[in-house]
Amino acid sequence: MIQATRRTALQFGLLCLAMPTAMAKQQRGLSDWTARLVDAARRQIGVTTLYDPTYVRLAYPGGDVAQDRGVCTDVVIRAYRHAFRLDLQKLVHEDMAANFAAYPKAWGLKAPDSNIDHRRVPNLAVFFGRRGAALPVSANPADYQPGDLVTQMLPGNLTHIAVVSSNRSAEARERPLVVHNIGQGAREEDTLFAFRQTGHFRFAPA
Repeated sequence: MIQATRRTALQFGLLCLAMPTAMAKQQRGLSDWTARLVDAARRQIGVTTLYDPTYVRLAYPGGDVAQDRGVCTDVVIRAYRHAFRLDLQKLVHEDMAANFAAYPKAWGLKAPDSNIDHRRVPNLAVFFGRRGAALPVSANPADYQPGDLVTQMLPGNLTHIAVVSSNRSAEARERPLVVHNIGQGAREEDTLFAFRQTGHFRFAPA
């Protein structure tokens, strides 16, 4: 009986030691993927120097416009492709083809268009929400982690999306910067709370 008790205590002790190790590995995994995503977004700075919303016929899958140009959604699309080989063009198109009624009808389309659907902020917001990636919109900077995605409404009812950075504002150290293309190419700027937020997402790669 005493030996059995000692054996149980030893096993419990080993389990307690293993649990923090497993948790640490899980936390490192979360940190790894978010760091990779932010790095992939940041690497576009100085490469994508133009904001160009022109409709372009793209290859499918893996289609993209010229690297020196794009819109806010292209920062997100390229970041996921470069960091994880995850193709939002393909994922959004497949989901829209199977669930077209779930997506906005603001553009008068009667069927999916793989050239442009993934490059529209409202479609990405619906897709991320359908994947269970939606989080509450918050005014607390601590609620935003590196790699989070934030959708915003700009003046003139223009939709926007940005990647939350690991760098912080020089004015308020608790406030993260974002990586985005808001009109002058990919940049890292202090605009997380500069515009009304319409969505907050944390889309981890499968």
